[in-house]
Amino acid sequence: MICFAESNYTKVIINSKIQSHYYLCLKHCERVKGVMNLKYGLEDRPPLKENLIFGLQWLAVTIPAVIILGKVLGSMEGSMAAEILYMQKLFAVMAVSLLIQIWWGHRLPLVIGPATVLLIGILASQTSSSAAIYSSILICGLILSILAVSGLFAYLRQLFTPRVVAVILLLVAFTMLPTILKLISSSSGQMSSASHLGFALVFIILMFMGQRWLTGLWKATLILWAMIFGSLAYFLINPGWAKGVDATSVPFLGGFFQQLTTGIVIDPGLLIAFLLCFLGLAINDLGSIQAVGSVLQADEMPKRITQGITSTGLGNVLAGFMGVIGPVNFSFSPGVIASTGCAARTTLIPAGIIMLALAFTPRILFYLSFIPGVVIGCVLLFIMCTQVAAGLAAAFSAIKQPYFDYALPIGLPILIGIMVAFMPAEVLAAFPAAVRPILGNGFVMGVLVALLLEHMIFSNSKG
Repeated sequence: MICFAESNYTKVIINSKIQSHYYLCLKHCERVKGVMNLKYGLEDRPPLKENLIFGLQWLAVTIPAVIILGKVLGSMEGSMAAEILYMQKLFAVMAVSLLIQIWWGHRLPLVIGPATVLLIGILASQTSSSAAIYSSILICGLILSILAVSGLFAYLRQLFTPRVVAVILLLVAFTMLPTILKLISSSSGQMSSASHLGFALVFIILMFMGQRWLTGLWKATLILWAMIFGSLAYFLINPGWAKGVDATSVPFLGGFFQQLTTGIVIDPGLLIAFLLCFLGLAINDLGSIQAVGSVLQADEMPKRITQGITSTGLGNVLAGFMGVIGPVNFSFSPGVIASTGCAARTTLIPAGIIMLALAFTPRILFYLSFIPGVVIGCVLLFIMCTQVAAGLAAAFSAIKQPYFDYALPIGLPILIGIMVAFMPAEVLAAFPAAVRPILGNGFVMGVLVALLLEHMIFSNSKG
């Protein structure tokens, strides 16, 4: 999904009953295998200079996700200082999680970034306290680790049929639309909402042109270049956007050990909602590890999967404690490996160390995150387009006759998720507080309906 996300190339999910190959990822992996001429293998150690260069390339691929999602959530903190503090803690969590995965977890060249499915959960839970939200992330991360270590996670895989997986991928994209629309249409500076929409349309088309014609590392870092050139273009046509923003109020150096989740606050409804969000996160994590392991023909894959998912859970425990969104493994690493000819996992260590250093330099993070909202919205929209493609590919690759009957259980969860996502605030406020985190979360409601249809109402029609 989200390209720098968790489903840029889609995943492979395997359990004892089904073998659901996400079509996009499988085809991409086949292409990578065909052209891959690796200079360095998985366990090779490149010379220091080359290791640093490869690390900077990984950093260029990793950093956009952290900035984009950190900017979306940090801007809700109420002040520039609080936003930068959020970014600092997020960079630290992602850096530590990446280093743990490389040294002990899946031990694969896999990029880590904030989980979009958790972003949906956080955005849909704004009526709850921050302590309750991040306590839920902490608890769910701990549960995920326990399930992975104990082997119980294998039983949960039986829920992940192709139709459920397709619904989850599509729901992530569709339930993000209210946030994307708000980012794209909000007027600022000298530009009206209509002008923003026109800018967004041109910008999105240019991004798709880049996706179509760029190759190699240029294509792998498309999001980074879109952020840079999109921001420059926006500043040129709307110079008043940055008026009143003062960088001198942000220190050059600083710590981030503030606003931590030191006391667990349990909201049962919110916890259930995030448990369902973590189902989506687990699908992405499992698929990403499996996909890259398959491309590199890595050994001990069951052990790598167990340790990788366990580490992801622990990363979410750390994120919940720090009060930020949790991490997940991204699946677009094969393209980077093919373009650089290097699959050595040690090359991600410099990227993790640099990200950790950035966590202590708030002034640098201020400039890195100085991106107009319309540019962030366009990048998220582009990413969600790949999410929709992944969801449709997952559904089409496993479709069975009669086609209408097979597709019908996909339609209702999607429509319910969209309706709930666009539900007016006054309607949401009328729900009882105990169930509001569930009934007011489009992703959660869609997943619940999908599971009900798949495993109860349409159980006899499953393939």
